[in-house]
Amino acid sequence: MLRSLVFKLKRWRLNRTAQRNFLMYCSVVAGLLGGLAAVTLKFLVRFMEDLSRSISSHLPYHIIYVFLPAFGILLTVSWQHIVNRDKMQKGIGNILINIKKNRSNIRFNNIYSHLVTSSLTVGFGGSSGLEAPIVCTGAAIGSRLGQLFKLTPYEKTVLIASGASAGIAAVFNSPIAGVLFSLEILIGEITIPTFIPLLIASATGVVVSKVLYSGQLFHLVTEGWVISALPFYVVLGLLSGWVSVYIANIAGKLENGIFLKQNRYIRAISGGLILGLILIVFPTLFGEGYHYLQAILNGNLEALKEETFFGEWLSEPLLMLLFIAALVLMKIVAAGITIGSGGNGGTFAPTMFTGAFLGLFVAFGVNQTGLIHLSASNFIAVGMAGALSGVLHAPLTAIFLIAEITGGYVLFIPLMIVSAMSYIISRLTNPHNMYWHHLVHENNIHPGQDYSMLNAISLENIINRSFTAVTRYTPISELHQLLANTNANIFPILDGSGALEGVIWMDEIRKHIFSPNLEDETVADIMVSPPATILVTDNISTVMELFDKFDVWQLPVVEENRLIGFVSKSALLAKYRDIIVSQQHQTDLFANN
Repeated sequence: MLRSLVFKLKRWRLNRTAQRNFLMYCSVVAGLLGGLAAVTLKFLVRFMEDLSRSISSHLPYHIIYVFLPAFGILLTVSWQHIVNRDKMQKGIGNILINIKKNRSNIRFNNIYSHLVTSSLTVGFGGSSGLEAPIVCTGAAIGSRLGQLFKLTPYEKTVLIASGASAGIAAVFNSPIAGVLFSLEILIGEITIPTFIPLLIASATGVVVSKVLYSGQLFHLVTEGWVISALPFYVVLGLLSGWVSVYIANIAGKLENGIFLKQNRYIRAISGGLILGLILIVFPTLFGEGYHYLQAILNGNLEALKEETFFGEWLSEPLLMLLFIAALVLMKIVAAGITIGSGGNGGTFAPTMFTGAFLGLFVAFGVNQTGLIHLSASNFIAVGMAGALSGVLHAPLTAIFLIAEITGGYVLFIPLMIVSAMSYIISRLTNPHNMYWHHLVHENNIHPGQDYSMLNAISLENIINRSFTAVTRYTPISELHQLLANTNANIFPILDGSGALEGVIWMDEIRKHIFSPNLEDETVADIMVSPPATILVTDNISTVMELFDKFDVWQLPVVEENRLIGFVSKSALLAKYRDIIVSQQHQTDLFANN
């Protein structure tokens, strides 16, 4: 029945509706399902958090905090290993890999697996965020819609971004931030054919969230800013940039894995217990931490003392200031341990948490001097934007997200100043955000439309498998007959097993063809090692970089050192031109329909 319905939809799409309109209809579906996924995740996490807190409330000093994170991470790892067979792709970086290398195809199991595993991790105290899992879920929904209707990679990318926008928008009730997040992080460019589907999906996700889950993440608490506070916003901007660099470095190292020599279950239990010990000292780091963010936004610093066994000491302002500074430094450590030991979550919420407490640190510290009174809620809100801007390299997302969720539209000037400063400082240290940094250095994947179009080309389609091979012992005089029967200008030299030993170029043959010692010379006298070889697993952007680096027009393709064929730069460029023409045709169709 489902196949019949899909077939009818495909026929209706081809006969009755323009391609651009159909993409918008799909974006509504992506927004609807993305919003439902976000609401489902909210309910699951709230249920598990309530269960965790209920259990911990019956024990002295919440000693159960030592064991709950390990239990949640262990359940997460077990699900990934036993149920999911290690096929779930964690993190926003994997979405970018699928867009760049896999023609925007994401596996179906990513739709539900992130909901289960992230709720287990965070609900039982894992100190990470839910935003990355919901982005992965929304992206998988969009990709599967595109695969269902056999859309182009460009259209699937738009639907991936639509699902991600809906997820972010539904979590925060922030439609503009949802759109900007996908544009700045996933797509990297703004065009009308892209922007409209994202806007529709984001708005749909918020509507679904409002209808099914009326709770607001933060209440409207910010105030108007005063000009006398401007120097301290500049200080906050500088600190935000440096803290953003710290977050990216610590998260990158810890998320790559801890206790890597141990098996996954030992790693989960060990990391979870270490996290539990941190939570005993800093219970504020339990879960996402949004409960405490709302408390400090309301000016309720007493909430920070409630579950800490040395809470009485925090009545001393200096000790409270040191405690806040410790929270700024420790949140991302706790998040990194959570993810590195096998839990599922993201650094979005920990980054917001860190930025909020950095803003509180500045405001609380200055207020203790008596020189001026700063609005703590304003600095908390602006600190969140500064940290997000620096870590994500997405200043627009940071500004509008914080403005929408805190009611801080009156803070646009401080938000812009702090976000811009943090972004600039972070960019000076690393030209890529934390997602792209690992992809560029570990997977040789680069942001930008050129790389997207290059990697849309399949290496298999441009390999020339017709070649004339010789051995190192072949006399040069015998090449005359070979030259008469082929148009090739490069000849591979293979050994008895078919392994590539070297190549000879037509230019070298010309130099020796009239040599007086021709009878005595063999191919071994003129063969050279190729400047580089292409692996059958390489992506096209890597191939193009090799061509540019060595300034050659042909390179051999090998698999386990056995020659497969040759790739020419001219064939690659011709295919690249076809991709550009096709992409432009798609854009023109959307713009004109």
